[in-house]
Amino acid sequence: MFRFILNLIWLVLSGWVLFVGYMVAGALLCITIIGIPWGIASFRIARFAIWPFGRTVIPKQDAGIASLLGNVIWLILAGWWLALAHVLSGIALCVTIIGIPMGIADFKMIPVSLMPLGARIVSTRKSPFGAEAQR
Repeated sequence: MFRFILNLIWLVLSGWVLFVGYMVAGALLCITIIGIPWGIASFRIARFAIWPFGRTVIPKQDAGIASLLGNVIWLILAGWWLALAHVLSGIALCVTIIGIPMGIADFKMIPVSLMPLGARIVSTRKSPFGAEAQR
């Protein structure tokens, strides 16, 4: 219940803006064939950005050199300013007591905004079927 309330507050304060931004970026990236991997990653981050509480980012074990090279390109072109935006909005959210959890959630998005390829966003809830069910 607490996660749901935090997600609703997040949605009103900044989640919808991040969601729209990542969706627009994903759509623009998917226009070109070359940008499709980053577009798909942007859509994945958008789902995380709209409802972050109860989810976390973990590295994919099978990510290879292509993910690394793609992340370097992403970092140079977009990742650094996205991470900076998350830092600035996280600091702004942490100014108030009620905004501190939202600021922490914003800081939690920095690694995936810097290097989205080779990362998975998974639920933090325990599955009755074990870790294999979250893949």
